[in-house]
Amino acid sequence: MAFSGRLIVYGGKGALGNACVSAFKSKNWWVASIDLAVNDDAHANVLVKPTGSWTDQESQVLSDVATVIGSERLDAVICVAGGWAGGNATHKDFIKNADAMWKQSVWASSIAAAIAAKHLKEGGFISLPGAAPAVSGTPGMIGYGMAKAAIHQLTKSLAAPDSGLPANCNVVATLPLTLDTPMNRKWMSAADKSTWTPMDYIVELFVKWTQGHDRVASGSLVKFITEQNQTRIEIV
Repeated sequence: MAFSGRLIVYGGKGALGNACVSAFKSKNWWVASIDLAVNDDAHANVLVKPTGSWTDQESQVLSDVATVIGSERLDAVICVAGGWAGGNATHKDFIKNADAMWKQSVWASSIAAAIAAKHLKEGGFISLPGAAPAVSGTPGMIGYGMAKAAIHQLTKSLAAPDSGLPANCNVVATLPLTLDTPMNRKWMSAADKSTWTPMDYIVELFVKWTQGHDRVASGSLVKFITEQNQTRIEIV
């Protein structure tokens, strides 16, 4: 079967990741999911073993990715893996939460970058999950802010010359404030949802950018601003 393109969604079992898998599959893309659990809609799955070191996880994921994609090259690597934990410097779980944020966000994004370096086509697309609050101080969620700021730096580094990516790749970080997901609706049911960014808006941008349409400059930190249910992007 001839596919329109091939991509990996890192974090493909989460809300946004699942939306990406479904959208690209509906457009005749071959899609692999990397996550802790299987996404039954994906053509292939790589299950991350959560134990062990960063290098152990890298070795396991890269080996399994090589097995599922074979000699094919990827058009895109979209990483939407991550989590959230709060806490300032006096919080009893400050270091514990910071460690969790690093593992969930920075480990995943770095391994996604390694996948792109090995398997992406020239001119391919990679997206990493930043966060709008992390462009400045995040005193109430220091571990989260540190991890997301590291991803912003990773994005800039990957877009620079001699980063190790194939030629002419486009690298961005997505910086939402609050995504409109089922879990956010569950835990923040009283919040003003007119300021939440719809997942479909981000997925539609991913579809355009993977196809080379209306791409922003490589290295861009793309902030999503939603007001009165209207969303726009801003480069920060």
